[in-house]
Amino acid sequence: MTEKITVTQSAFNTSDLDSVRSRFGQHMRPDMGQRIRTIAIGLALLVLFITGLNMLEFSPLRIWNGVGKLGEIIGLMLPPSVETMSRLWLYTKSLGETLAIAFLGTSLACVIAFPLALLAARNVVPFRLPQFMMRRGLDTIRGIDTLIWALIWINVVGLGPFAGVLAIMTSDIGSFGKLFSETFESADRKPMEGILASGGSHMASIRHGLIPQVLPVIASQWLYFFESNTRSATIIGIVGAGGIGLHLSEMIRTLEWQQASFLILMVLITVACIDMISSRLRFAMIGPEKHA
Repeated sequence: MTEKITVTQSAFNTSDLDSVRSRFGQHMRPDMGQRIRTIAIGLALLVLFITGLNMLEFSPLRIWNGVGKLGEIIGLMLPPSVETMSRLWLYTKSLGETLAIAFLGTSLACVIAFPLALLAARNVVPFRLPQFMMRRGLDTIRGIDTLIWALIWINVVGLGPFAGVLAIMTSDIGSFGKLFSETFESADRKPMEGILASGGSHMASIRHGLIPQVLPVIASQWLYFFESNTRSATIIGIVGAGGIGLHLSEMIRTLEWQQASFLILMVLITVACIDMISSRLRFAMIGPEKHA
């Protein structure tokens, strides 16, 4: 039986291929128009890439010379030094301030973005106009970088960590709003439909059918943003928004490379610890299978 099947398949592959081509040749021929469009797009991207390198004065020689200078700076940064114990206490306090900025900014953004994301979700708000306006508003907020928001808030409320909290909060409202709304839209509709079918209101379907599904995912996203904002809080501290970034900027300006490397090492260890803790918490909340 196996030999007959093999012979039949072989016969079909050799004898019937020409007849198939004659009958369905128009479907088997390559689409030359599509090929030409693909080649044209590839060439356009290549030209754009080369033009960008030329406009930005990209030079392999400058990179090669810069690598040597980078090696010299790294040599000056070793070994990391805190200089005095009083500075260690000052740096530790500033690092705690950076963590507080990241935590408060991320938490406030999460709380504010949650109801805004509900208004932007298609399966929550049936009216297109408010949904469209909310989405475009979140896009506008998200389009401005955290560092720019920090400069804006510094001019509004003055220097210090309060401006840093407001900068991270404002920037993350747009990001959280987009992620949360997409999470709402991708949730299983069956629990909501079941509540509506049993006589429940639309608000009850959201409260009991939608929100319990998405809360673990939202918590996971909050943890990720908290880890990321710890680094962002370091950067905005350089422009005067408080935290350890202010000391890091000062050490780099005064060429105190060993102290600068110590501050960088503190930030790296802190971020690594946050990443390890948040990974365990994500596993605990959404489970290893969903996490993977």
